[in-house]
Amino acid sequence: MPDDQFVTDGKPLIHAATVLLLRDGPAGLEVFMVVRHHQIDSFSGALVFPGGKVDETDLSVRPHCRGENTMTDLQVETRVGAVREAFEECGVLLAMDEGEDKLVSPERLKSLEPEYRLPIRDGEKLISTMCDDQNLTLAIDRLVPFAHWVTPPMAPKIFNTYFYLAEAPNDQLALHDGEESTDSEWIRPADAIAAAEDGNRTLVFPTRMNLWKLSQSNSVAEALENARRDRFVMVQPKAGKHPEGRILSIPEAAGYGGSDFLVKDGGLFIRPLD
Repeated sequence: MPDDQFVTDGKPLIHAATVLLLRDGPAGLEVFMVVRHHQIDSFSGALVFPGGKVDETDLSVRPHCRGENTMTDLQVETRVGAVREAFEECGVLLAMDEGEDKLVSPERLKSLEPEYRLPIRDGEKLISTMCDDQNLTLAIDRLVPFAHWVTPPMAPKIFNTYFYLAEAPNDQLALHDGEESTDSEWIRPADAIAAAEDGNRTLVFPTRMNLWKLSQSNSVAEALENARRDRFVMVQPKAGKHPEGRILSIPEAAGYGGSDFLVKDGGLFIRPLD
């Protein structure tokens, strides 16, 4: 949907990107999640997928991106943002040396981290600088569009967020950064939802819904195949009143098992309404 069709109530639209890193665990599909630091103004303390705002410089990396020739500027910069956030927040780098097909090795990644990971996160260096200096190509073609959510217009900030799936490199160690995020884990989507319903975890509505959607797949291959096949529908929840809490309405075509959801107990209880 074009940006001018979003309902923003005059607030600026902030582009953002989120990456769901996936692996096949002993009991099925697992996704990497982090716990937001309590001092972060967005989703403090919540269990979330790595992600954040698209940086105005992300598009400058386009010459260093594989597959960019078939993508719009927005498609490129949101994917670059997702790759950058994965590197900043959990130390996973979806990139290869120029001319190579394999992602960077753990040894190569270890040599890059001290010079680039925290400086890129802190705005002291650009990811384009790392690509220029180190002759790296970002594997944005490995990111599969999964979901597209826009913050409801009553919120203080309106985020236009693109969610991407990516198979995690099996030889790179994902680990939270200790500042923006304070904990991390690989978890089955259904287990994350159950932990939130038990009051042991905090999940915001989009995260909860995307975990449910992801839980419909049993493996990385199935999740990627489903995402490539499914219709890509923008979601901007509409709020309504209900005797037990509030109703959030989303397009049924977006694939979340319903269109109207009852949300109560601070978001701990979420269920579709018949």
